[in-house]
Amino acid sequence: MSEEENDTTSSGKSPVVFERVKEQFQDGVLDLSEEFDELSLVAHRDSVYEILEFLKNDAKLSYDFLVDVTAVDYSQMEDVLTKYDYARFMVVYHLYSYKTGDRLRVKAPVHEKELSVRTVTSLWKGAAWLEREVYDMFGITFENHPNLRRILMPDDFEGYPLCKDYPLRGRGERETFDFERQNA
Repeated sequence: MSEEENDTTSSGKSPVVFERVKEQFQDGVLDLSEEFDELSLVAHRDSVYEILEFLKNDAKLSYDFLVDVTAVDYSQMEDVLTKYDYARFMVVYHLYSYKTGDRLRVKAPVHEKELSVRTVTSLWKGAAWLEREVYDMFGITFENHPNLRRILMPDDFEGYPLCKDYPLRGRGERETFDFERQNA
């Protein structure tokens, strides 16, 4: 692959993926960054589905593999909170392109008052389990998810263990947890 075909160049020019996404979604992109040879794109919560769909289906980019979906609770990081209008959570999608060998991190800020994002299960079927884990650990819901329910914790578990306001030692679950019981 020549340097011009490659996503990043030594001339300081923006990676091709950034240029293509900016052309298509000017208002939906909040931030673009490249640090330590890792590309990150922050998209508006309402635009993230369309951007992910574009990244997957664009013939030149072809981010056809969803590596992971996770989330981050930034409630104790004032600099990040102020940068994204006090959105406490960030839903994070890790993508990979088999065609180009490139990786991309796509993030979407999510406020506590609107704790949901559109599901990407129509783009990647494997997102179903990943989104259920984010829901179970952070309480973020995924609109139109085919089976959004707890996946790691019991159905009647209260709280979301990976939120920063969840007690480090738990709320007494270890003492009262029924290890023999299974979800219905």
